[in-house]
Amino acid sequence: MPTSILFPLLFYLFASFYITNGSQLILVNNCQESIWPGILGGAGHPILKDGGFRLNSGEEVVLDVPEKWSGRIWGRQGCNFDQNGKGWCDTGDCSRKLQCQGTGGAPPATVVEMTLGTSTSPLHFYDVSLVDGFNLPVSMKPVGGGIGCGVASCEVDLNICCPSALEVRVGGKVVGCKSACLAMQSAKYCCTGEYANPNTCKPTLFAHLFKAICPKAYSYAFDDSSSLNKCRASRYVITFCPPK
Repeated sequence: MPTSILFPLLFYLFASFYITNGSQLILVNNCQESIWPGILGGAGHPILKDGGFRLNSGEEVVLDVPEKWSGRIWGRQGCNFDQNGKGWCDTGDCSRKLQCQGTGGAPPATVVEMTLGTSTSPLHFYDVSLVDGFNLPVSMKPVGGGIGCGVASCEVDLNICCPSALEVRVGGKVVGCKSACLAMQSAKYCCTGEYANPNTCKPTLFAHLFKAICPKAYSYAFDDSSSLNKCRASRYVITFCPPK
């Protein structure tokens, strides 16, 4: 058996012996450069790995997640931090800190959202959201879990085809693509106020564009039917820059 196949297989078998209550998230950096994952626990849920760390190209890290954990994970890019963990990131920055410690990422950022069980249901719900815009391709895939477990993803680099009105540039390079809400700053595009329900908030032209390119991701706030996944797996792989 080729080494490239054998190692991941042994890794997952080995990891399976260490799962207690809860689940495991395996974060993989398949990008050509380092990224800095940011992690934010939902209200009342613990912060994993102090909310942020560096993940070099080709590296992976395993996070043990308590039962019923809820939160979001995103990739930061172009980061520079000093020895005290202070600095900045070109995208996804969290208050200019390496360890986000309860601070969310600045949009635009591609966000992986999850609720891994509740008091009323053992099911896990998860999605990839472009509601806050896009900065990096990412996917969340269950390891096992049975029939019906889907893959949440936006595997295409939307920065390449981002409309000029939504571009975020650093040093002349497009590093992010704003959501229509962030760019237009209106209730209609943000699904707030009188538009805060699925009857009045409809997908915009930009949301249709995002959906056509990344059909497995949330394109706007009420994009539930084709974007929200449910499963009951013990492990999930979150890959930044997943192979196409």
